[in-house]
Amino acid sequence: MKIKLHEIPVREVVDGYSDSAEYGVVGYNGRLNIRPAFQREFIYKDKQRDEVIRTVQKNFPLNVMYWVRSDDGNFELLDGQQRTISLCQYANGDYSIDHMGFDNLTQAERQQILDYPLMIYICEGTDKEKLDWFKIINIAGEQLSAQELRNAIYTGEWLTESKKYFSKTACPAYAIASDYLNGSPIRQNYLETAIRWISSRDGKEIEDYMAEHQHDTNCNELWLYFQNVINWVKATFPRYRSKEMKGLDWGIFFNKYGTGKYDPKQLEAQIVTLMDNDDVTKLSGIYEYLLDGDERHLSIRAFTPKMSRMAYERQKGVCPRCKRHFEIDEMQADHITPWSKGGKTIPENCQMLCSDCNRRKSNI
Repeated sequence: MKIKLHEIPVREVVDGYSDSAEYGVVGYNGRLNIRPAFQREFIYKDKQRDEVIRTVQKNFPLNVMYWVRSDDGNFELLDGQQRTISLCQYANGDYSIDHMGFDNLTQAERQQILDYPLMIYICEGTDKEKLDWFKIINIAGEQLSAQELRNAIYTGEWLTESKKYFSKTACPAYAIASDYLNGSPIRQNYLETAIRWISSRDGKEIEDYMAEHQHDTNCNELWLYFQNVINWVKATFPRYRSKEMKGLDWGIFFNKYGTGKYDPKQLEAQIVTLMDNDDVTKLSGIYEYLLDGDERHLSIRAFTPKMSRMAYERQKGVCPRCKRHFEIDEMQADHITPWSKGGKTIPENCQMLCSDCNRRKSNI
């Protein structure tokens, strides 16, 4: 691993600056990839952006930046993206400060900015060495997400294409699925979710899927799969409820139950009934419950200690199934009429079973 500090003037960094949807953001005469695959989009606020320029104008020191030399001799910007883009955009005339754009400055003022030396560490090493180093130098700033770190390893055309669909502001994934996903596209939450869903389908991890497809020329499989998931959700549960439906693992549900036959109208009627049932304490669990019938998704309201004590005293400590006597802490509260058959979590429907009998009943 080689790391060396360089002084590179602003004029060289902003030379050849370009920001395009097809090629991303580049500078340094086309040799610096300013926004590589693992970096989030430019998110500096105007005040932060302006302070970068003012710092340079006053000849105050900017924090050091970090580049990585690629195998082809070019560079990727590892840390300092937003400072670099602020400088490039200002020199390019994209914005002004106090109504003064770069072209409004005197020649001496422009010269001073362009001559300002940026302190840049350039490192060379293996992918793992660069990733380890990136984790260390990023501690002081805003932490990268797990997916952003994965993107640092599995760069390539497949990732570039995937980011077009899942990682841009107002990207296609956001347009069709923002109601169903948590997080932000630019922080790679959408991409991570989509890959986790599709990799889970085949019993694999996110890293397995990314490694397998790293050198693909397109992300058609991932995008088509994701659309199928969202279309299935909208067709199966057409009435949207933001509080209960947003952020559920819809792709995992699709992998398990997507081939089943469901009546959306019947499901909606069941949802309304369950939403109105005081015993259901986890309303977001209703959707998976309707797909697999497992009551644990609903977190059914438990009998209170007072209800349990009343039932225990009524039974005189005798389990109604095995007819043996137990201490109360050796017994468990149970629904006489099962909840699935309309039984409520009320004192009249409570019985105390010994642990063995309760387990046997649960397994029936």
